[in-house]
Amino acid sequence: MKYIDEVDLKGKTVFIRVDFNVPLDRNRNITDDTRIRAVLPTINYCLEANAKVILASHLGRPRGQRNEQDSLTPVARRLAYRLHKKVKFAPDCIGAEVDKLKKKMKGGDVLLLENLRFHPEEEKNDPEFAKELMKGIDIYVDDAFAVAHRAHASVEAVTHFAPACVAGFLMRDEVLYFHKSMEEPARPLVAIIGGAKISGKLTALINLLKHVDKMIVGGAMANTFFKAMGYEVGKSLVDDSLVDAAKDLMSTALAKNIKFYLPVDCVVADRLERQAETKIVPVQEVPLDWVIVDIGPATVTLFGEVLQNAKTIIWNGPMGAFEYDAFGRGTMAMVHKVAESYALTIVGGGDTDVAVHKAGEFQKFSYVSTGGGAFLELMEGKKLPGISALEAWAKRNHHD
Repeated sequence: MKYIDEVDLKGKTVFIRVDFNVPLDRNRNITDDTRIRAVLPTINYCLEANAKVILASHLGRPRGQRNEQDSLTPVARRLAYRLHKKVKFAPDCIGAEVDKLKKKMKGGDVLLLENLRFHPEEEKNDPEFAKELMKGIDIYVDDAFAVAHRAHASVEAVTHFAPACVAGFLMRDEVLYFHKSMEEPARPLVAIIGGAKISGKLTALINLLKHVDKMIVGGAMANTFFKAMGYEVGKSLVDDSLVDAAKDLMSTALAKNIKFYLPVDCVVADRLERQAETKIVPVQEVPLDWVIVDIGPATVTLFGEVLQNAKTIIWNGPMGAFEYDAFGRGTMAMVHKVAESYALTIVGGGDTDVAVHKAGEFQKFSYVSTGGGAFLELMEGKKLPGISALEAWAKRNHHD
């Protein structure tokens, strides 16, 4: 695919699909603007070329309905602060009013459109809606890796109506770092996979076995593996339908001589609540009515030793229910262990990204992805619609 620095932007009208789906508190204040800061290099690059910059994003899950809760108003304010310049905010993303605002734009202006998902056509990948979005646009830039796994109108259909389609700097970083870690890694390559559901990550685990030298599994995902080994897991979250698949995965790892690590001790609680009673037990001794909520100290030591000689570490998913401080020690300890390693360290969005920020170690990681779902689908070996659409455009418009 082509990138933003391969096209002439001077004085052009540039439409950038960004991901401004930022977390908000009850008063609709932004609690973390990482996603806004991540696309500033692309926006500033366009402004330096005196381009007219139109930004489009979704926020929340309005399901095709307009509502105040999911308006991008707070984003417009924060963006203006981060860019140190005025940002015009459109009342919609298509329509007569938006067309007027587009026509009035001068070089160096920034216009943020209202939530794309206020229109059901966005998630339906509707070509007419995409055509409306591309009215008066010279160059389409996709810099929203976090939605690259969605075939939505502003991600896929627009590439059939824009005169030029390229990827932004954030998208380039995401793709290059992932390629570096999976296709040409410095070895040993260690994958750390955690989180709650094994069902959502089973394909990724199977695909990772083709690439990694060592695999660490933690979080509630590990419970299904414990069950496969015949251990008691009490009232912990388990996917009974995948016990056999977990057995097969361990056998495959063994046959391929991939070192496969599970927790050796865990923190258990009598209930999944802040005030719960907790204790640390070996994984073979989980009490009947208790829940596994985190990895234990012996596991932290073991996993730390596994990472000692790693040259590349790829991590997706926390080691426990870290949203409760009492159950977050294992995840936090792992953040520090990975941060202190001498490896290329890549973290795949979502909860892991939150944990890295919470532990104050963000700067020490080589790369923290902005996309949880998109990152996971890349780990599964899937082609992402957003990337495929840009590649297809480049192929259609290839001039020797």
